[in-house]
Amino acid sequence: MKIHRLAFCALILSAATAWLRAEPAPVAFDWFEYSGTNAMEIDAGMGEYVNPIRAGFYPDPSICRVGDDYYSVNSTFAYFPGIPIFHSRELVNWDQVGHAIDRPEQLRYDRLGVSSAIYAPTIRYHDGIFYIICTMVGGEGNFIVTATNVAGPWANPIKLGFDGIDPSIYFDDDGKAWVVNNGGPAGAPLYDGHRAIWIQAYDPATRQMTGPRKVLVNGGVDISKKPVWIEGPHIYKKDGWYYLCCAEGGTGPQHSQVVFRGQKVEGPYKPWDRNPILSQRGLSANAHGAVTCTGHADFVIGPDNNWWAVFLGVRPYRGRYSPMGRETFMLPVKWTDDGWPVILPKGERVPLMVKSPKSDVRQEIPGEPLNGNFTWRDEFKETALSPLWIMLRAPKQTWWKLEAGKLKITPLNEQLSGRGNPSFLARRVQHANFTTATALAIPGGPDVSAGLAVFQGEQYNYFAGVRRATNGVDIFIERNKGNSGQEVVKCVHLPDAKNIKFCVTANGAMCAFEYAADNCAWKILAANLDATMLTTDIAGGFVGATVGPFARADGSGNQ
Repeated sequence: MKIHRLAFCALILSAATAWLRAEPAPVAFDWFEYSGTNAMEIDAGMGEYVNPIRAGFYPDPSICRVGDDYYSVNSTFAYFPGIPIFHSRELVNWDQVGHAIDRPEQLRYDRLGVSSAIYAPTIRYHDGIFYIICTMVGGEGNFIVTATNVAGPWANPIKLGFDGIDPSIYFDDDGKAWVVNNGGPAGAPLYDGHRAIWIQAYDPATRQMTGPRKVLVNGGVDISKKPVWIEGPHIYKKDGWYYLCCAEGGTGPQHSQVVFRGQKVEGPYKPWDRNPILSQRGLSANAHGAVTCTGHADFVIGPDNNWWAVFLGVRPYRGRYSPMGRETFMLPVKWTDDGWPVILPKGERVPLMVKSPKSDVRQEIPGEPLNGNFTWRDEFKETALSPLWIMLRAPKQTWWKLEAGKLKITPLNEQLSGRGNPSFLARRVQHANFTTATALAIPGGPDVSAGLAVFQGEQYNYFAGVRRATNGVDIFIERNKGNSGQEVVKCVHLPDAKNIKFCVTANGAMCAFEYAADNCAWKILAANLDATMLTTDIAGGFVGATVGPFARADGSGNQ
């Protein structure tokens, strides 16, 4: 009998422990809405398009042409799915057709900071195969993925085994393939930011690097001036010349695009004496419609048989801040009489309205908008998530579900300030002036918070949430701001509520949060909060801000 009693007690203890560790019930979100307006009202007419062509966090663009179709990709850093792929027939209107990294087993994102992971992919096409070559910083390093259908599935990555970042693949007329990338110099660096561009042969049959590596550019255009961060290289061929086009000067206001050329793919390459071919440095960042930090360009021949460049840039307010981060712009490439490409002459600003490659095409705002002024609403009525939704790092479990017209998020025990996969669905912020809102059922169980998060980095984010409390519910705003750590900005107690809506409105440097419980009117939760902390100028790193539904288990063990 004594043994039976012990067994019974053990059973009760086990059941109690299982109950305490039980997965929280999902939180149901009814809808999500994002609305944004640009500082400059620009409407593209027939035969025109508006820059940027992809607004918000779409940095490091690459582009290729396959027949009459164009495909373009961007960096995603620690967001998953990784490497969005876009399609266009005229370089003006773009639709997302998939992601190259959409299965958690493809790459390891574990414990990586938001500005680590996927850097600067390059997309190319050769003999019926699409290639994306890229770097997983903090993980697998340089890798290549392939597909016969650009929409996927993409094969698991193959590691390439060389150091550095920003690889690009070039297929020559003779069938040989080459990879160029940014790496350290051959000897000890001569100064901070001293880098080099390397080249090595690639075997498409074995999908491995082959032969020796060789330096093409040491330091940059003129090493005597100590140029920094030569990177983002691409090779093109025109009129018998090989052109090596690279970014130089870092990703900030000194960013630029430079060009070299040679008669052999392995060099030597000579820099143009009128470099850079694109830069906004030296121009006031406070001018109306200013674009800064331009560089990291890739070229393609457009439907008009002229050359075009996609590149990154930043649209700042107050001359320095942007929650959008680095965005994708496009401009025509002009060739000089002596055979050098120019994107913009020195001193010219990036235009926000441009004549398009086809005069009979109008720029449209599709159902999944990428630029312009728009309102986007997700009623969660589809069977799969919109491709605009991303999350931090690859998931270990499927914590989201679309069911009966609702988004149901199972709260995980992960903080936004951690380096796991929090149950946060994110959408890119695409405007300095934006409003976003969501509606949800108040979590039914204890120790669960849910609501709306605005995220720039692990140390810079807001969370407007609600949780059950004694005799009612608590509505609150948490803020992570640098070394100050997580703090509660405001907390309001309500006797009871079943449903709640949250709204955040940002106007440049300031933002405000509101809430509405059940069918009551909107009330201000907190106003005049700092929105500059949602920009890389304050937070650092390489990503733009994102916003979306967030649900969190508040038990012990949050990271």
